[in-house]
Amino acid sequence: MTSKLIRGFVLTLAALAASAVWAQAPSPKVLRIVVGFPPGQAVDIVARLLADKISPALGQNVIVENRPGQGGSLALAAIAKSPADGTTVTLSALASLVTNPHLYKNVQYDTLKDFEPVGLVADIPLVFVANTGIPGKSFGDIVAYAKANPSKLFHPSSGNGTVSHLAMEDFKRRAGLKIGHVPYQGSVKAMTDLVAGNVHVAMDTVAVTRAYIQSGRLNLLAVGSAKRLPVFPDTPTIGELGYTGFEANAWIGLLAPAGSPADWVAHLNDEVMKVVRSADFEQRLVAFGQQPRPSSPAEFKTFLKAEFERWGELVRASGAKVD
Repeated sequence: MTSKLIRGFVLTLAALAASAVWAQAPSPKVLRIVVGFPPGQAVDIVARLLADKISPALGQNVIVENRPGQGGSLALAAIAKSPADGTTVTLSALASLVTNPHLYKNVQYDTLKDFEPVGLVADIPLVFVANTGIPGKSFGDIVAYAKANPSKLFHPSSGNGTVSHLAMEDFKRRAGLKIGHVPYQGSVKAMTDLVAGNVHVAMDTVAVTRAYIQSGRLNLLAVGSAKRLPVFPDTPTIGELGYTGFEANAWIGLLAPAGSPADWVAHLNDEVMKVVRSADFEQRLVAFGQQPRPSSPAEFKTFLKAEFERWGELVRASGAKVD
């Protein structure tokens, strides 16, 4: 009898404690993941994959809201002004956070003050490709040719100040190369002209270049990721080829408004990282030419500061400006 009474008392206390916790917790709300790009683009695709996976774990409806404009910066400006109440986050790419503030005069947010980093989610590696008609078939051949023929080669980008532009500027500076820059409005025309030989070498994403590589219309010479890519396992990294520390990744990270509760940020990070580390999520990312990149909030915060400084320096060195 005594043991039954004790057991009953313990169960009652547990029930009361659970009720108290529930009473103190906010009522379930919809969690919005704001994306600064149209549906179907890389960040949007990852956001929708995440939303589907974390919704059951959070016990909330998770929806993706697209707010395109100014290379993702309009969405970040909106998040910077959103309440820090656990109802709104953003999945943002490198450019919006660490290059646009150095390019645009009217960005309405402070990357290092207005957001609470939740965690890195994915890398979108860039690859180094070349027109099939230029002399040399290896990465070393192309570098040697460029050094012997300064200003004779040209590289396209998807626009002034974009990652495809600044990553190549970073590499040229490290390698001591003079290769002319030709900005385009987007990657489609840039790749068309690269295949035609109007420009000669480029760095762009796997998603943009893979069809041309697989069809033999472009030569894949190196990858900009820290490690070799599963989709191109025999292709060395630029770091392996003598440029230690060089990386060209258009990473994606999840952020909340500044002042968001630390325990909520930690809980959201836990659930998101379970998804990022899952085999299913990795397979889906690899299919889009991406790689998972899990991190803690603290790791992302440190990384974000370093990236802000690094890409700011690249923007200044390139002289790129966007009105």
